[in-house]
Amino acid sequence: MNINPYVRKANYYETDQMGIIHHANYIHWMEEARVDFMEQIGFGYDRAVKEGIDFALLGLSCEYKSMVRFGDTVNIKVSIRSITVTKMTVYYEITDAATGKLRTTGESSHCYFDSVRKRPVSLKKVLPELYDLFSSMCES
Repeated sequence: MNINPYVRKANYYETDQMGIIHHANYIHWMEEARVDFMEQIGFGYDRAVKEGIDFALLGLSCEYKSMVRFGDTVNIKVSIRSITVTKMTVYYEITDAATGKLRTTGESSHCYFDSVRKRPVSLKKVLPELYDLFSSMCES
C-alpha cells in the first residue's frame, strides 16, 4: 500500500522567540501525521474509537536534526516500526518539503486500550482487521 507523507506548513503561532518552531509542536505534528496515516490505510482513528479501541501512549522520543521556521513546509513520513498483539511502535521522519533535508525523527509507542473497560487489550482478538492492517504495514 502506498502511503503519502503528511504535509504540514509551519504556522507563525508555533514559533518561539528565536523564530523557529517550538520543540513541543513536533509532537503535535506527529500525532496529526499518525491520524492521517490511519485514514490512508482505510481505518481512521475515529472508526477505531467507535469500535471501542484507543491507543494509549506509552512513550515518546524526538530527535531534532535541523530547525524548521515559520512558513516552511515539511513532509512527515509515518511507518510502523514494530507490532505485537498488545502494542506498537510508530516511527516518524520529518523532512523539508523543498529540500528533502532531514529535520526531525521521532518514535511513539502505544498499547491498544479498551475505552469502555479502561484496560489494555489484544488488538488481534478485539479488532483483527486493524491488527492485520498494522501488521501488513510493519517494517520489521
